[in-house]
Amino acid sequence: MKFLLRLALLFALPAGLLLNTAAVDFSGGEYLAPLTSTAPASAPAPSAFHPPMALPADVCETENNVFQAGEKIVYKLYYNWNFVWLAAGEVTFLVHDLPNQYHVMVRGRTYESYEWFYSVRDNYESYLDKKTLLPKIHIKDIQEGGYTRYDRTTFYQDKGRAVSARGKTRDDLKEKEIPLEECMHDLISIVYYARNLDYEEMTVNQKIPIKILMDQEIYPLSLKYLGPEEDTKVKGVGRFRTQKFSPQLIAGDVFKEGDEMKIYVTDDENKIPVLIESPVSVGSVKAVLKSYKGLKYPMTAQVE
Repeated sequence: MKFLLRLALLFALPAGLLLNTAAVDFSGGEYLAPLTSTAPASAPAPSAFHPPMALPADVCETENNVFQAGEKIVYKLYYNWNFVWLAAGEVTFLVHDLPNQYHVMVRGRTYESYEWFYSVRDNYESYLDKKTLLPKIHIKDIQEGGYTRYDRTTFYQDKGRAVSARGKTRDDLKEKEIPLEECMHDLISIVYYARNLDYEEMTVNQKIPIKILMDQEIYPLSLKYLGPEEDTKVKGVGRFRTQKFSPQLIAGDVFKEGDEMKIYVTDDENKIPVLIESPVSVGSVKAVLKSYKGLKYPMTAQVE
């Protein structure tokens, strides 16, 4: 249960991955220029669209046609305990604009009403190259109950290495160099990369291979396409036409061997996850779309 919000991130991230889908203050460097830019008030209506689904030929070069600066998506998190669904907290994804990068911030918070049980304050950030959507810097700054962890990973994609400075706080860090044999994504960048995948040619049960660098380890994972859903109900928001996916989970303290997560993504040009369902070692968890704004395209997947 202490992993609740981190789980939601791990879903809603690779979830976005599924297709499409805090801040720390450091000084100096082009990566940390002042946040600027907001999304335009409206976008031109798209023509009839069915998201394609084939992997791009080059994972090191991804053109962004899906999201824009100013996009903000909020998810409400529920935990099921003894057949009772508890509203535990929220996760917010926010995209800012820098001259040559997107600054993506992900914040997870428990509600005050839940904090008697367990308090979470999780902040994740990534600085993504606009030409490739590969990460340049990834920051994890989490506080969960009495547990804290800070990790700032700098990616040197052209040199085949990454450097992680990690410790309990940002003032107590030890560096570790990690060799990279190929272009590498992090927990956040893989979501926005995946949102730009084409899946028109994908068949049911086809798997998409992915790799991410997370917690100083490289994980080879896969995402299975489960097909379209014509009417997915999202409590408090409405009904949507979606595409359904299931990411491979890492068995351990949180997930059991064979556990399967389900992610439902809008069947339109925005490709944002609207519902994520997952079992955990005790109970189950849901991340449910609460609100969105600043999308690049109109939300055409919502069923009237």
